[in-house]
Amino acid sequence: MLDHLGLRVADYARSRAFYERALAPLGFAVVMELTAAETGGSDQGCGFGPPERPHFWIGAGTDGVMSSGAVHFAFTAASRAAVDAFHAAALAAGGRDNGAPGLRPHYHADYYGAFVVDPDGHNIEAVCHLPEDASR
Repeated sequence: MLDHLGLRVADYARSRAFYERALAPLGFAVVMELTAAETGGSDQGCGFGPPERPHFWIGAGTDGVMSSGAVHFAFTAASRAAVDAFHAAALAAGGRDNGAPGLRPHYHADYYGAFVVDPDGHNIEAVCHLPEDASR
């Protein structure tokens, strides 16, 4: 059901150092980092998890995914069409667009996601990790 979770932090360097130490005994480390240049704004962040893929993110900035809501979480979608349907349904239900459905290659080549801010300001996402031909 949940694909990943992200928290906005006030001091990125301090929080990254904290979580690197706190999560190491659990076998989790930074497996991906995003710079402000990669996000196209001021956001920066990193994702922790097992070597395969990050499941817990922290980030800081003044725009974009990690700063638009109090919490960021993503639901796993079985297909790209399901991501599109999530986005449309969330907007129709009163959500605010925070990133139209599309590829996010700065995460990985097949990362297809859509973002909506819910009525409480949380940034929710649906994501499909499958290649286009496999997600139909």
